[in-house]
Amino acid sequence: MKVLDASETRPLEGGASFPLSNRLFRVVWMAAWLVLCRFTPPPMHGWRRLVLRLFGARVASGARVHASVRIWHPANLELGANALIGPGAILYNQGRITIGAKSVVSQRAHVCASSHDIRGEDFQLVLKPVVIGNNCWVAAEAFVGPGVTMADRSVLSARGVLFGDADEGGIYRGNPAEKVRSRAG
Repeated sequence: MKVLDASETRPLEGGASFPLSNRLFRVVWMAAWLVLCRFTPPPMHGWRRLVLRLFGARVASGARVHASVRIWHPANLELGANALIGPGAILYNQGRITIGAKSVVSQRAHVCASSHDIRGEDFQLVLKPVVIGNNCWVAAEAFVGPGVTMADRSVLSARGVLFGDADEGGIYRGNPAEKVRSRAG
C-alpha cells in the first residue's frame, strides 16, 4: 500500500496520507460492509467471508468475522482457518494484519498496524505489520500495537496493551503488557 509523503501532502494541515484511489476504495468498502454485512445475523459468517474476499482479504475456511467488526482495508488482512474476530473488534490495518489459524481476537479488542514518525515535524505515517500466530488469544478490549508479532499460542489478557513481541505460549497482561507465565501444554 502506498503512503504519501507527509512533507508534500501536509496531513497535519488536512492533507491526505493515502492516494485518492485508496480513499475511494475505502468509501466503497465501508458502504459495502454497512449494506451487505453490518446488520447480518451472527450465523452468517460464510457471507461475511465472501464479502471480505471480494474486497481482497485472504480468508481461510471456517474463519468467523462478526458483523460489528471494523476493518480499515480488507486487502491488508489475512485470516487463518477457524480464526475468530469477535464483536466490536477493530482491525486498523493500514499496514498488513495477519491472524493465524484458530486464533481469537475477542470483543472490542484493537489491532493497529500503523504509527507515525514522531521525530519529524510532518508526522509521516509509517506502516508496521502485525502478525498474530496460530492458536493465540487477544482478550476483550486488549490493544496490539504496530509492528508486534505474537508467536503461536501466546495470550494477551483483557485490556492488556502489547507493544513488544510475545513469546510462544507466553501469557501477557497489563499496560504495558508483561509476561506473567507460559501456557501449559
